[in-house]
This record gives sequence, structure tokens and C-alpha cells, in this order.
Amino acid sequence: MARLFDARPNAGGAGARNPRMMPARAARSVIFMTSPLTHFDAQGQAHMVDVGGKPATHRAARATGRIEMQPATLALIEAGNAKKGDVLGIARVAGIMAAKKTSDLIPLCHPLALSSVALEFKAAAQPASAITCTASVETTGPTGVEMEALTAVQIALLTIYDMCKAADRGMTITGVRLLEKRGGKSGHYVNN
Repeated sequence: MARLFDARPNAGGAGARNPRMMPARAARSVIFMTSPLTHFDAQGQAHMVDVGGKPATHRAARATGRIEMQPATLALIEAGNAKKGDVLGIARVAGIMAAKKTSDLIPLCHPLALSSVALEFKAAAQPASAITCTASVETTGPTGVEMEALTAVQIALLTIYDMCKAADRGMTITGVRLLEKRGGKSGHYVNN
């Protein structure tokens, strides 16, 4: 049977519960029983977290990210002259659709009835030509909407890339992160 790390006999002493001397499967069980990663059971198997017993409360999350581009590409978007049409309007709809489809994209996410999805775009020429996207998502339910907000931002930014790639293939998506979450047992979180 495979051993983790140290295959020497009696490493750690006879009968010691040393993960280095346990069969690999047993060592994983010890690791996952104490893990804060809720999508793994005690045997290290992936599973969907059971939220059936949790109360339905108001949940909200905000996420952000940006896409950097050439100044000429930003000017094209702001003027509304992109070849494929209204770049930010299409990106907004794509982000909303993505938030609603998050559980179809990320295997262990719960399908949620979202009560609100809003995306805001801000263009800036300094320090680099970029568009920042911020998504705000809300629901009333037993689990949070962080993944929906993060998914909305990333798909909106990818849509901007797709619509403008003919003019600028060097665009860079960066800084995608959770800004804030509210509701649930873990309470209010703000990413400073």
C-alpha cells in the first residue's frame, strides 16, 4: 500500500498516528477531517455542501476586476464605435446571465434564485487605459452569492475582450476579487 512522504518502517514510533506512516488514503482522511475546506468530506471526497438546514437570510456580495487595454481601444469603446456594437451594454447582459448560470459553470455551487444582479463599469485612462467592472448580487437563501458576483465580473470582462479582440489582442484581465459579502453565519466581510 502506498505511503505518504516517509516510507521508513516505524517512522514516528510504533503505533503513532503519524500521517507520514499511514496509508495514503488514511492520511488524507486525517487531513480532511480537520480541513476548513467545506467541499470535501472526511474521506477527502468532493461533495456539495448540505445547506438544507440553514435559515434563508438576505445575502449580498460585491466583486470587482479590470481589463487593461491600449488607449485607442478604450477610446473605441467610449465612442460606441466598436465593430460588434455596444460593448459595455453587451458585457452587462453577459455578466447578469453568468451570475444566473454560476451553478452550471462551477460544479459544487448551489443553484440560487437571485433577487438582484447589477454591473457597473468605470473607464479610466490613468495609470493605464482600463475598464473596471463591479458586480453586486443579492438573494434571500441559505447560502451566499460570492461566486455569482465573481462569475459576473469575469464573464463581463471576457465579453469586453471578445468584442474588442480584433482591435487589441493584448488586453489583460486583472485584479478580480471579492470586495464584500453580507449575510450568513460568517457575517460581514470586507476586503480591504
